[in-house]
Amino acid sequence: MKKMEFIEALTNRRSVYSIDKKIKIQEKEIVEILEEAVLNTPSAYNSQSQTVVLLLNEHHDKLWDLVKQEIKKLVKPEDFVKSEQKINNFKAGYGTVLFFDDGEITEGLTKKFPLYKDNFLKWSIEQNGMLQGNVWVGLETLGLGASLQHYNELIEKQVMSWLDLPEKWNLTAQMPFGNLLEHPDPKPKKSIDLRLKIFK
Repeated sequence: MKKMEFIEALTNRRSVYSIDKKIKIQEKEIVEILEEAVLNTPSAYNSQSQTVVLLLNEHHDKLWDLVKQEIKKLVKPEDFVKSEQKINNFKAGYGTVLFFDDGEITEGLTKKFPLYKDNFLKWSIEQNGMLQGNVWVGLETLGLGASLQHYNELIEKQVMSWLDLPEKWNLTAQMPFGNLLEHPDPKPKKSIDLRLKIFK
């Protein structure tokens, strides 16, 4: 990817909720983006504790049915209508990327390097955030819309059991994506002078 293509993708990357399943690319292109993002996102001590799961077809649909089911238990019936519509928007997409941190690796580092034990959890969050950002921009390069969601506490146990994932994996985020139906309006930006300082 050329520099200008990267900047354009970075600029265009937004939280997109208006998506559907009618993608105009091949599925393997999505897999390639995930592979490259996972392999090339940095991690503390090259721990590579970031992991992802790609849900497609009925697996994707089942995830959002599960979210809906769990939220319904927590909110009043009159409030559920709005939540249901939001979740149906995610389900309308083509797929979902689940992001995890391999807790066995992170815990192992705290024992191997006790001097930095308080930092490894922070670093695992940071490196997972980098992976999420890289995947998000990568999906944008394919012309796909996505958003980052956090229903972790509501669904983690059920997801781990359903997908038979390693017990030590910790769910950090969900990224539903699909064919982009409409771009969101631009968001206001603070002056770059307030957020970037250069000393020569």
